[in-house]
Amino acid sequence: MSRRVQGAPDGPAASGQRALAVDGGRFTIRSVEFAGAVAVPGGPAPAGLPQIAFSGRSNVGKSSLINRLLGRTRTRVARVSATPGKTQEVNFYRIGVRDAGRDHEFFLVDLPGYGFARVPLEIRRRWRPLIETYLAGTPELRGVVQLIDVRHGPSVEDHRMLEYLAQTGLPTLFALTKVDKLRSAERVAKLTEAIAELGIDPDQAVPFSAATGEGRDELLDSIRTLLGEARQ
Repeated sequence: MSRRVQGAPDGPAASGQRALAVDGGRFTIRSVEFAGAVAVPGGPAPAGLPQIAFSGRSNVGKSSLINRLLGRTRTRVARVSATPGKTQEVNFYRIGVRDAGRDHEFFLVDLPGYGFARVPLEIRRRWRPLIETYLAGTPELRGVVQLIDVRHGPSVEDHRMLEYLAQTGLPTLFALTKVDKLRSAERVAKLTEAIAELGIDPDQAVPFSAATGEGRDELLDSIRTLLGEARQ
């Protein structure tokens, strides 16, 4: 089942756990390399490639999702911490992919997690201009994957981020994380509630589990769609 990115056309259907069958070829993650970080608004950043950003509240499972998405569950690239709020910079990863027999690259961009009260106030105040400067000032940015913890639904901070994303007009896909932590009896209700509160169509949301890999192919499929548009 294909997923529609908010502000972008439908992508092709996903198939396979480690790679997607697309138009007779395959969309495969071939290499992952840390490319740099930006700690201050407007700081020098890697450029020259299309970019896909990942945004979410602290403790939403962003690092775990990125590692699962890239197939790096043993040797992790995004730092997973028991203490939320550890990502305090905009981190760039150069991703090499093969799509229908052709090699391409893009930057996966890990934005700081927001909304964690134990992070010093001074640092939290720096995050908003850092994130917003990146989102508004990066012409190579092709879209944003916004993570929402499906168990709790969108928070006040999530709604603020969604309002900002709406202002930018950036294509946005919603990954509803930690679905594996829901009981079967509550899964449908929680997914339905989150989608309704977000005010989106069901095909704009991907239920995701970093533990089981559910949703990985659908998310890769949507990223492929955005990157394909960048090459047109």
